[in-house]
Amino acid sequence: MNTMPTPPSDDARTAGVSAEAADVPVLVAALYDEAPAPLRQRLLNHLLRPVGPLALAAVAAGAFARLLPTGRWSGAQVQLEDVLSIRPDQVLDLAQYVEQKAPEMLLRLPDVLSSSPLLLGTLSGALLLVALRARRPAAPTQRRTIER
Repeated sequence: MNTMPTPPSDDARTAGVSAEAADVPVLVAALYDEAPAPLRQRLLNHLLRPVGPLALAAVAAGAFARLLPTGRWSGAQVQLEDVLSIRPDQVLDLAQYVEQKAPEMLLRLPDVLSSSPLLLGTLSGALLLVALRARRPAAPTQRRTIER
């Protein structure tokens, strides 16, 4: 039985959940589900950067293990044809792993997605941007020195 959380329905997304409480991996999976194949590829390649070979074999019940290179390890790369077989629930598992291992990679998602303003205009894209902005560390305030 699959106990993985599924991306929220449109009703759940608009139910007034605050940006701080938003589940970024769920929003990433929902956005992946709506994205065209080239953007899915770019999103996956970004999320896979901090993932090592052991994690590739373990995350999403090994769904990404086929991306292991046959030679020396230099990182996983998703090809366009790979995108067709990777499901949103597997991206959810990957995003949850990345959130734990390298949360800064999730904070960089707006840069990855900026090339697709149409996708950022979707409900999933807009909610993801709001959630990521809410999680961004506050910039340190600069102290002014007052001269007397």
